[in-house]
Amino acid sequence: MKQGLSLRVSQHLALTPQLQQSIRLLQLSTLELSQEVEQMLDENPFLERTAEEAAREEFGLDAVDTPIPRDEAGEAAESDFASAPASSTTTTASETASAPDADGPAAEIAEREPDWEGDGTVDMAPDDSEWGSDAPARQNNLGEDGRADATELARSQESLQSFLHRQALSLRLNENDSAALRFLIESLNDDGYLEDSLPALASGLAGDDNDQFDDLVHHFQVALGLLQSLEPVGVGARDLGECLGIQLRALAAEDRDADEDQAQVYKIAIAICKQPMELLARRDFKRLATLTRSNEDVVRLALQIIARLEPKPGRRFVDVERNIVIPDVIVTKTGRGTNIKFRVMLNPEVMPRLRVHDIYAGALKSHKGEGSQALSQRLQEARWFIKNIQQRFDTILRVSNAIVERQKSYFVHGELAMRPLVLREIADELGLHESTISRVTTAKYMATPFGTVELKYFFGSALGTETGGNASSTAVRALIKQFVSSESIKKPLSDSQISEMLKEQGIECARRTVAKYREALRIAPANLRKAL
Repeated sequence: MKQGLSLRVSQHLALTPQLQQSIRLLQLSTLELSQEVEQMLDENPFLERTAEEAAREEFGLDAVDTPIPRDEAGEAAESDFASAPASSTTTTASETASAPDADGPAAEIAEREPDWEGDGTVDMAPDDSEWGSDAPARQNNLGEDGRADATELARSQESLQSFLHRQALSLRLNENDSAALRFLIESLNDDGYLEDSLPALASGLAGDDNDQFDDLVHHFQVALGLLQSLEPVGVGARDLGECLGIQLRALAAEDRDADEDQAQVYKIAIAICKQPMELLARRDFKRLATLTRSNEDVVRLALQIIARLEPKPGRRFVDVERNIVIPDVIVTKTGRGTNIKFRVMLNPEVMPRLRVHDIYAGALKSHKGEGSQALSQRLQEARWFIKNIQQRFDTILRVSNAIVERQKSYFVHGELAMRPLVLREIADELGLHESTISRVTTAKYMATPFGTVELKYFFGSALGTETGGNASSTAVRALIKQFVSSESIKKPLSDSQISEMLKEQGIECARRTVAKYREALRIAPANLRKAL
């Protein structure tokens, strides 16, 4: 086959680096955006944070589309990305200041700066601002107003092991028993259970020495009894049945006014905890009554007591990471009666206040030496980063306004008045793609009069009604939740009964659909919702 050259003209779409960055920033959550901003501040010297809300030109947005001269940036990349619509909160300011002269304002500022050497009469100590941070130094978890920081206090929560070690100090033990108790405390898991058996713990320390193994097992048995007598009640148990049994024996000992019948209930409850936990989970009253040689009425009373126990004694000591949801959009109600309106605004707390470092930018403009090409590229990246962040919040605001306009009934009456809504409707209204709406509504939250919800919450499929209209799946789930909350605790509603009740309301919803919505709401089946 003969080789040859041919010229062919074709068209194709290509994502520029600026457009790729814009798409990536749009789908980030508030926390991820904050991390991205911090990383960019560390990497790009032309980007800085400002305490006040910078004007648009101080952001460098007006210079974003200005082409860089060839001698400064070389082959600068062109962008076909359309500029974002200006936000209502931005204003126009004066031009970016150029590099200061030696005799200009910078020299006057330098003359007014205090001398850190001092005269020896006052102890001078640098604060965190010398290291590039605007935050004041903090000590002892106290802020500048002297109040304790909530995050630091949450992190300094006492652990289960520390709480038990402090109780063990009041016990008069010899050296061996005290060491065994400390070892068992450190062997507990986060729930307060002792997962390893005593022989397994002893063999790990003694090895092949049988005499030492027997001695360790003896000390561990003594220490285990002491451990299970400490607070919280139930700590040191090897399984759930033993944990519940410890708590029941403690309750029986505290209930000194209990009559003979109540004491019998405690006894049966302890016997139930020695049976397989599957019977307790299934509430097999007949089987439990047979195994404990009692009747079903006493078993029911015993299960009522067991249901109030704590299956995880160490739960309150676990340092659980608390994810605080910060809304990106805030919706407030204005007006009264028929003139109710809703104002949609961006949360200023989540908007990073960035600008281009004017001194560095001015210095680069006046200097055209070696290495200016790479620095000019970094300056352009800083301007594009600020513009993409601005466009991210503009898009979020536009989508939020469209959602509030479509779901106005929700903001007035609640989730029962939610209308069916799909991503395509908002995309067609704003002239955007469905994937863009999906990125905007993922991991973005809105503060409403009925609580803080994700933007995805306002979208739901439609269910047919007898009148020929549509009902939102979100409203149907809210209606199911309302039915379950008002049901009889002795005779809970089945999925079929809920389906019939929805039909009475004019909503066509099959039993399987009801079961799917019930599971999404984390509502147990009817047989498990039945009261004891």
